[in-house]
Amino acid sequence: MSETTVTQPHSTTTPPAQVWPTLRARDARALIDFYVAAFGFTETVAYTDDAGVIVHAELAWPLGGGLMMGQERETSDGHWPIRVGSFGGYVVTRDAAHTDEVFARAVAAGATVVAEPYDTDYGSHDCTLLDPEGNHWQFGTYPGHERPAPA
Repeated sequence: MSETTVTQPHSTTTPPAQVWPTLRARDARALIDFYVAAFGFTETVAYTDDAGVIVHAELAWPLGGGLMMGQERETSDGHWPIRVGSFGGYVVTRDAAHTDEVFARAVAAGATVVAEPYDTDYGSHDCTLLDPEGNHWQFGTYPGHERPAPA
């Protein structure tokens, strides 16, 4: 890495989370329950169609931002043609202990380990897991590079 500055997590110039990754699930209810129990997300809303299929759900991350998801289904308009199990995301944790806590809880809930918690050469403490539908999740302390405050 050519960058030598290590950013401390959650400083006053850390950008707020405003990106909402979106994924599809074979079994949205089961995956939502897994994300709540294993990773620590909070379910904020889940809308269903007349057949009871979750068409839109939102899960909040305690440090900001969140995730949108819905059940895999055929749509006539072609919107959101995301394949199940093709998602990957990085989620910022409070500190190294929080990363380790998420890792232990996720493994106990059935996540597949890709990488046990480790320290990076740029100052982050990360782990990588697969959820039950094959999506890649990395949890760690790197909050993004500092940016100038908005004018």
